[in-house]
Amino acid sequence: MIRILLADDQALIRAGFRVLLEAAGDLEVVADAVDGQQAVELARRERADVVLMDIRMPGVDGLEATRRIAADEDLAGVKVIILTTFESDEYVFQAIRAGASGFLVKDTEPAELLQAVRVVARGDALLSPSVTRRLITDLASRPAAPVPAGGQALSALTDREREVLALVAGGLSNEEIAGHLCLSPLTVKTHVSRIMTKLSARDRAQLVVLAYETGLVLARGATPRNPPRRPGSGTRRRC
Repeated sequence: MIRILLADDQALIRAGFRVLLEAAGDLEVVADAVDGQQAVELARRERADVVLMDIRMPGVDGLEATRRIAADEDLAGVKVIILTTFESDEYVFQAIRAGASGFLVKDTEPAELLQAVRVVARGDALLSPSVTRRLITDLASRPAAPVPAGGQALSALTDREREVLALVAGGLSNEEIAGHLCLSPLTVKTHVSRIMTKLSARDRAQLVVLAYETGLVLARGATPRNPPRRPGSGTRRRC
């Protein structure tokens, strides 16, 4: 059973999510929070697996609550999904950096919400390729910034891991990366896991941000320094 904490200041939204989630059978809502402060307290008390966090709440908002949960070593296993309207919400980029495992728009189809909770709970691909590409679009729209000293962290990666990271930042799924590099999806998953460990990234979302912030991929125009070729475009390697 996946334990879920709902954090939203609107009672009607919380009630709607509760009905939807608990009807699934394998999901259980263990608590409701009306603001970020209560969300952090309940996350510590209830040890939920996943927090569905509204980003705009009175007092402590979802961004700060996510940051506090991610910084608490006792809550290392708690995953946060931000609920927001991606196109207009200025806080999504900061939320990913703060430790959110992904985000969903509130008008997401019910089946997609249920699947997202399950995916996040088991620690697999925490952002779908389509959501990753939306994050890339947001990154590309931001002013170009100097490459930070953190770029030195990439020196810990092998050439293959750099290649995989660039493809992750390009929005490719593990299956697409596997096809492009002539590897098995399991091997790609292992590479991604090792990259996360070496770069101290919580999840795939932070890998995308790190790839841009360290300069492995150039944010302006979302153009990589060594652009990964997309599968199916006539540039796929022969296996």
